[in-house]
Amino acid sequence: MAAGAVLYYHPTAGKASLEAVVPSSSSLILRPTQSKTLCLSSSRWWMRRRRWEGKTMSISSRARARARARPALFSPVAMDWQECTTELEVDVPCSVAYQCYSERETIPQWMPFISSVKVLEDKPDLSRWTLKYEVLGRNVEFSWLARNMTPIKNQKIHWRSLEGLPNRGAVRFFPKSSSSCRIQLTVAYEVPEILAPVASALKPFLEGLLLKGLESFATFAKERNSKIPQP
Repeated sequence: MAAGAVLYYHPTAGKASLEAVVPSSSSLILRPTQSKTLCLSSSRWWMRRRRWEGKTMSISSRARARARARPALFSPVAMDWQECTTELEVDVPCSVAYQCYSERETIPQWMPFISSVKVLEDKPDLSRWTLKYEVLGRNVEFSWLARNMTPIKNQKIHWRSLEGLPNRGAVRFFPKSSSSCRIQLTVAYEVPEILAPVASALKPFLEGLLLKGLESFATFAKERNSKIPQP
């Protein structure tokens, strides 16, 4: 038999390999404990080798594709979003509550965890916010740039952050009578990494803070309303 190849099949490993050889016999050679070896002629060897290499390349391509599809071991993990909602009845008309809440730079006067709000002079729909507070035993400080979306007068104010701490929210005003309204405040935020270990307790904690802020807002708005000349 002319120069050819040997196809080794390893049952325990579940794979095969081709090797070029110059066999001394065309008989079938068996290695009972290790593998089975088959001698092929030169022409058949090249044909089988091309087929085998094609399958190997195909398998390798699929393996690389699966590797690319798998996420990296140390890829950043997206934080969860939480949404908090609270509401309160306030003894002022919707128009007064709406006007008071629209004055963003006064928000730190009644919202406990907001330390500053600065409206940009050249872009009044944008404002920079700073949060400083002790949250569940952790002193935290965050800042963000927010855009006020188009409001609905006396009904809705809503916003979303453009940079910094990811958050969005809305304040809705529902008339109860000519002199009172119900305020619903909803805030959604991406849980900061520093607070991830206490994420389960974070929502009720912040909802309590938001309610406390609305209670302070009710006092703030009533004082403002008392200074408005009555018809």
